[in-house]
Order: sequence, then C-alpha cells, then structure tokens
Amino acid sequence: MNNSSTKQWLLPGLMLLFAAPVAAQNPAAGKPQERPVALVGGTLHPVSSPAIEKGVIVFDKGIITAVGDAATPYDTAATEVLNITGKHVFPGSIAMAGTVGLQEIASVRATLDFEEVGDFNPHARALVAYNTDSEVIPTLRSSGLLLVQATPQGGLISGTSSLFHTDGWNWEDAVLRQDDGIWLNWPPYITSSFNIQDFSSSLRKNEKRQEIIESLHRFFAEAKAYHETPAPATVNLRFEAMKGLFQGTQNLYIRARYAKDIIEATKFSREAGIAKVVIAGANEAGKVVTFLKENNIPVVLDQLHRLPDHQDAYVYQPYELPGILLNGGVKVALSYSSEWWRARNLNYQAGTAAGFSDLSHEEALKLVTLYPAQILGVDGQVGSLEKGKHATLVVTGGDMLDMKSNSVEAAFIRGSAVDLDDKHKRLYRKYKEKYGQP
Repeated sequence: MNNSSTKQWLLPGLMLLFAAPVAAQNPAAGKPQERPVALVGGTLHPVSSPAIEKGVIVFDKGIITAVGDAATPYDTAATEVLNITGKHVFPGSIAMAGTVGLQEIASVRATLDFEEVGDFNPHARALVAYNTDSEVIPTLRSSGLLLVQATPQGGLISGTSSLFHTDGWNWEDAVLRQDDGIWLNWPPYITSSFNIQDFSSSLRKNEKRQEIIESLHRFFAEAKAYHETPAPATVNLRFEAMKGLFQGTQNLYIRARYAKDIIEATKFSREAGIAKVVIAGANEAGKVVTFLKENNIPVVLDQLHRLPDHQDAYVYQPYELPGILLNGGVKVALSYSSEWWRARNLNYQAGTAAGFSDLSHEEALKLVTLYPAQILGVDGQVGSLEKGKHATLVVTGGDMLDMKSNSVEAAFIRGSAVDLDDKHKRLYRKYKEKYGQP
C-alpha cells in the first residue's frame, strides 16, 4: 500500500479528471479500463454479505478481482490506488419496468418510442429503440443508477424488454441482456374513468374483461403450438418472439394491480405453460403474500412514493408493502414505470421502505440491486460486489438510499470511469454564474 512506486490518487482528483465541464451536450461514453484499480479505505456494501469498514475492492478489465478488508492482498505496484477514506462503495442500482431510453419529452411525439399500434406485439423490441443520447440518462447516473430495463408499454402484449447500462455510445455498447422478457397487460376487473367536466373519477366493472382474457388464451395456445412445431411452414414473427417463454429463457412480466388480477394472471400463465413469471405493479400484492410465495412469483412494485389506492387504507401502506412481501418470503424489486425521469429517485424508495418497516439497511439495498438482478437473470454479473462480477459500482459521500446525504462522487460501469456531468449540473453552473455575479 505504501510502496513508493504505487501511484496514489485522491478521489477529488479522479473527479476533476472525469467530470470536466462539457459544453451543452451529454458526456462521452467511458473508456475501457486500461489498468487495475483499487478503491481503498472506504466502507464497502457488498449486499450479498455484511458491510466492510475500511475495505479494499480491486477490479481489472471490468471484473472485480478482490473484495475484503484492509489486509486484502493485491499488486500495489501495478495498480492505480484511489484513496476513498470516509466514502462508501455500493453496487450500481437497477431500475426495472421503465421507459428510460425509450421516452424523452412527453409532449413531443417524435421522442416517444415505447408503444406500438395493436394489441399483440411481442416482437416489438426495446433493444433497438434504446437511445443512449437521452438527456435523462446522465441524470440517473448521478444518483447511483447504473442499469435500466427499457420496457415497452401499451396494448395487451406490449413487447420485449432489454437491460442496459446507463453509459455507452449506442445500444450495442450499452446492452447487458437482450430480450430478457415479454410484457403482458392483464385486463383489470374494474376500470376507472375521469370526468373532465367536474374533474371527478369513478370505478366501474370491466365488461369486456372476459372477452379479452379469452383472446389471450387463444393467442398463447397458438404461440405454444407454433413453438412445438419443428419446422413451421410460415414464419410468424410474433410467435417467434415468444419461444423463450416456453423454453424457460425469458420472463413473462404481467402488469396486474389488484389481488384478484394477480391470482388470475398467475393461474393463466401456469395453464399456458410459462415457467418464469413476474408480477409488475402489484399494488395489492400484500393481500396475496401466501399465494405469491407458494407459486414462487417475484414482484416488481411501482412507485412507493404515492398515496394508497383506497381512501380508507393506512396512508403509509405503500411504504410498508416491500417489507410485508419480503417478510412473507416474496422476492421484491422496485421501479418507476411511467415517470421515467423520476427513476433517479429509485434508491430513495428503498430508503423509505426501510424507514417504514423492520427491514435492515442491507436488505433494503437489495430492493434496487441484488433482487432485480436475480429477477432479470443477471445476478452472476451485477447486483452485488463479489469477486468475478462486473465492476459496476458507485462511490458516494453518504448513504445511497438517503436523499439528503447521497452524493455520488464516482461511478464505474464494467470498470470504465463514467463522467457524472449532466444537464442538471450544467444548468446549475450556468445560473450560479449568472446570479452569483456582483
């Protein structure tokens, strides 16, 4: 550690190097790691094991090669040593079920690429639509968000999602897992309507629900028959896209909000021969905890920072829901499905869940790191700080789950140091200069 031939860096110096102001444009993608890097002296949060005070984490060619306490051995002569005493190291967090990279400005139709025309679009791939030049993406990195699941919306079967890093020149550079799953919107048993005249809303029975469910049964039955046909005479792109569901290589993500819908959607998927099912949204998942556990169904909750659905419900019910599910044996991840730009607050949802339940800090951290990685099938690569996994991590000045103290000071994606400049910071500097003048 004290070898004179070892090049010592302080973290502020690193930040000056990689966060130089860029004139009104997104920063360039990080360069591939050229030599081993060791972060020493900070508190490590491996997630898969207890936190390590005054720890050491070493990575080379984008892969973590060592994680441990101050006595962890490594080649000091060949390693770039960054002193991060007083700082914290976390795995980069993962946002599921959102439209990051598929949506830029809600009022500008040309920037929206998350929904296709028609009801059955399993072949609509978010993969090739992901926009790495989005101004939103750098703002997410600044809160510790290093992976996003770009997810199609709309219709009955929306399309196929993919998992991306929040850095890269194009989607080929950014993608971590292609076509991880297909998204199904389960028809709710009740629907709401809004009266523009008096701004009132009302609930009513969904009269077309059974008809829609029957059409889903037919579509999945035909897709399964197509999958079981050795050499179809005619290629069907929609059914080709669904083969992974029946082979067990893809998830079927079902958006279902109410308890009744969660149960029926799960039974539907089992009857259709789908092995890997994930429920998304799941506002009333707390009512069916035992059912979810017995069927081994993970849940992706949407937007904890909201009021409960029912007027007579306990006001903090959404905050307590992750703890209720985890204590019941159900795997949980968090998301922001519609307000893509608010995904930067994802980590703080996990902090809120810890504050309103008996979840430990490390368990709450899993809601945005290890559990989503496991659901997505990439936990062998990301989601925790372990030897052999990708060096996709952040260095913070405080707790990543705390809105007041979280300050991301450095980020690495597959070992590449990422520029943390973004539009928010550019505007801050601009107007600070303007109004800071005498």
